[in-house]
Amino acid sequence: MKNVIGKCVLLGAMLINVAANAQLKENEKVKLITLDPGHFHAALVQKFTLPDIEPDVYVYAPKGPDVKMHLEKIDAYNFRKDKPTHWSEIVYTGPDFFEKMIAEKKGNVVVMAGNNRKKTEYIKKSIDAGFNVLGDKPMAIDNEHFEMLKSAFTDAAKKNLILYDIMTERYEITNTLQREFAMIPDVFGELKKGTPKEPGVEMTSVHYFYKFVSGSVLSRPDWFFDVKQQGEGLQDVGVHLVDLTQWECFPDKIIDYKKDIQFNNARRWPSYITLSQFKAITKLDGFPAFLKDNVVKDTILKVYANGSVNYKLFGVNVKLTAKWAYAAPDNSGDSQNSVLHGTKADLYVRQTAAEKYTPVLYIEPTNPSADYEQVLMARLKDVQKKYPGVDLKKSANGWEVVIPEKYKDGHEAHFGRVTEKYLGYLRDGDMPAWEVPNMIAKYFTTTRALALSKGTSKN
Repeated sequence: MKNVIGKCVLLGAMLINVAANAQLKENEKVKLITLDPGHFHAALVQKFTLPDIEPDVYVYAPKGPDVKMHLEKIDAYNFRKDKPTHWSEIVYTGPDFFEKMIAEKKGNVVVMAGNNRKKTEYIKKSIDAGFNVLGDKPMAIDNEHFEMLKSAFTDAAKKNLILYDIMTERYEITNTLQREFAMIPDVFGELKKGTPKEPGVEMTSVHYFYKFVSGSVLSRPDWFFDVKQQGEGLQDVGVHLVDLTQWECFPDKIIDYKKDIQFNNARRWPSYITLSQFKAITKLDGFPAFLKDNVVKDTILKVYANGSVNYKLFGVNVKLTAKWAYAAPDNSGDSQNSVLHGTKADLYVRQTAAEKYTPVLYIEPTNPSADYEQVLMARLKDVQKKYPGVDLKKSANGWEVVIPEKYKDGHEAHFGRVTEKYLGYLRDGDMPAWEVPNMIAKYFTTTRALALSKGTSKN
C-alpha cells in the first residue's frame, strides 16, 4: 500500500510540475505541424505573425475539402493588404497522414483543430512520439476519451512535454475584468455557495452554425453535425464555460476532480437544422449517409447540440449551459452571458440586444450605499494600474465597467494570444502548477456531464 501511495504522490508531482524546465533549447525555434485541420480554429492560430516560429509549417491531412479550406484561409492571411503573414505551408495528404507525420518529425509542436472522434488518440500518440501539442477544444468528448487524455497528460509529464488546450475566452476583456473584480473582497465579498436552483455561478453561451469568420461566411464540414465526430454542445463549446468558472472563481487553485467536484444533474436536447440551412453551411446537396439516423421527415436534421450541467465545485453550486442555433439575430454573432454572485455584489457579463450584442460587465451591489461606492472607487484604482483607462459609470442597478477600445481585440485575435502564452511556456518552462490538473478537472466535468445527461452514469 505504501508503494502505491508513493507512486500516486510522485505522479501527482509530475503532472503539477510538468513545466519545471523549458521544453525548447536555447535559440531553438518553434516548428509548427498542423494535423488534419478540419476546424477553422487551426487557421486562426496562424492569423498573425508570431515570434520565434519558423515560417515553414508542415500540414498532414487526408485529401478532401477540410485541408483545402484550411490552406485557403492561410493564403488569405498571407495575401491580405493589412499586416500580411508569411507562412509557407508544406503539405502532405494521404490516408497515412498521421503515420507520415510521426515518421518524418518535421516539427516540435503539433496543432490540432478538427474532427474530434480521433483527436484524443492523435494527442496521445503524438505525445508518445515526443511532440508538444497545442490542441483546440475539446480534447475529449466522452468518458473513454477522458481516460485516454489523462494518460496523455501522464506521458507528457514523463517526457517533459507540454500538452495544452486553446482557451480563448480568458482573453476576452470582460471575462478578464470579471475575474479581477471577483478577486477584490471589498468589492465582491465572497463567492456565494448558492443552491442547485439558485447557483452561485451561472453561465450561458449561444453559438451559431451560420457565421462569419475572417470576413466571410464560414463553410463547415458535414461531420460537424455528427456529435460522434464533433461532440455535443456542452462537451464542445461548453469547455470554455467550465474553464472560466475554474479560472475566474478559484484563481491559481489546484482542483482534484475526484474530491472537489460533485454533480447535481445534467441534461441535453437537440437543435433542428433544415436541409436548406444545411446546404447553406456545408455547400453540399443533401445530408450524408452517416447522418441518416438523425434526419426527421427527410428535410430536418436533429443535432444534440445543447446541454447543461448543474454541479458543485469546492461546494459552490454552478450551472452552465451551451446552446446552438442556426444564425445570430441582427447579424451579431456568438454570445455569452454570465454572473458571479458575491456576498457584496453580483458581477454580470451581459451580451443581449440591450448591449447591442457586445459583452458588457456590470457591478451590481447587494446593498448599494455611499460607503460601498467610496470603497469601489478606491479599489478601481488598483484595477487601473493593471488596465489603464478602465473606468466606471452608473447603471440601472449599479455600475457599468467602461472598457477602452484598445482592449477589445476580438475573438479571432485571442487565438494568437493563447499561442503566445503557450510559446512562453515552451520557452521558459513556467506553466503554472494548476494548469494541468485543472485541464483534467475540466474535461472530467464535461464528459461526466454527458454520461449523466444520457443516464449512463450514477454521478
